[in-house]
Amino acid sequence: MSLTRRLENIILTVLTFSAALVWIFPLYWTFVTSIRSDENVAGNTLLIPDEFRLSAYVNAIFNTQLMNWYINSVGTAAIVTVSVLLISMLCAYALSQIRFPGRRLLYGIVLASFMVPAQTLVVTQFILMKNLNLINTWAGIILPQLITPIVIIVYKQFFDSVPKEMREAVVLDGGGEYTILFKVYLPLNWGITTAMAIVTFITVWNAFFWPFLVVTSENMMTIPVGITQVNDTFGVAYARLMAIAMLAALPVIIAYVIFQRRVTEAIMISSGVKG
Repeated sequence: MSLTRRLENIILTVLTFSAALVWIFPLYWTFVTSIRSDENVAGNTLLIPDEFRLSAYVNAIFNTQLMNWYINSVGTAAIVTVSVLLISMLCAYALSQIRFPGRRLLYGIVLASFMVPAQTLVVTQFILMKNLNLINTWAGIILPQLITPIVIIVYKQFFDSVPKEMREAVVLDGGGEYTILFKVYLPLNWGITTAMAIVTFITVWNAFFWPFLVVTSENMMTIPVGITQVNDTFGVAYARLMAIAMLAALPVIIAYVIFQRRVTEAIMISSGVKG
C-alpha cells in the first residue's frame, strides 16, 4: 500500500471516529445526567459520572405514565407501519401491473404529493381531525401519518422490475391478482418490505410534531410528547427528564442495532428515489 493511500485511510478513520464521537456525545451526556440526583445536575459539569443513582429511572417508571406512553407509541407505530405497507403495496401494484383509465394521472398525483412538504398540510389535517371529533384519539394520531408516497414509489419501482413473463405464467395457471401479489411478488420483495417496515416504525415512534398538536390529554400521549410533561414544582427535573429520554430511545437503539443492515438498505433506497 502506497504512502498516499495509507494517509488517506488514516484521515478517513480519524474523521469517522470524530463524527462518531460527535454523534454519541449527546447520548452519553443524557445517560450521565440521568444517573445523577436532581440536586447535583445543575452545578455539575463533569464528563465522568461521579455518582450512580437509579432514582430517576424508578421515578420515571412508577411515578409517570411512561408505560401508558409506551403502549400508545407501540400501538400507533405498529398500526401505521402495517397500514402503510399494505396500502402502499396495493396502490403500487395497481399502478404498475393493472391497466385502468387515469392510471398515469393517479401516479402523477402520488409523485406530486411526494414533493409537497408535510408541514404544509398540518393546518388542514388538524381542522379535518377536529371536525371528525378525532382529537385525543388514536385515529387522530394515525390517519394523517398514513400519507407516505415514498413507500408507494419504492414498491412500484420493484413491481416494474419484475419480468412480465412471471405474471403471464401465473395468469395462465389460473391465478388472479391476489395470487400474483401475495404469493409471487411479495415473497420476492421481503427485503424491501422489511426495510420499509423498520424505517416506518422508527419514524412513527420518533414522531413529535403531529402527535403534539392532536393530543392534549396526557394519557393519550406518545413517548416523544409525554417527555414534555416531565417537570417539577420548582422547575425542570433534568435527571428524570433524561431518564425518560433514555427509556424512550432504548427501543429505537435496539432496533437499529439488530436491523442495522435493513435500515441502511432502506435509507439507500429512499435516497435513490429522492435523487
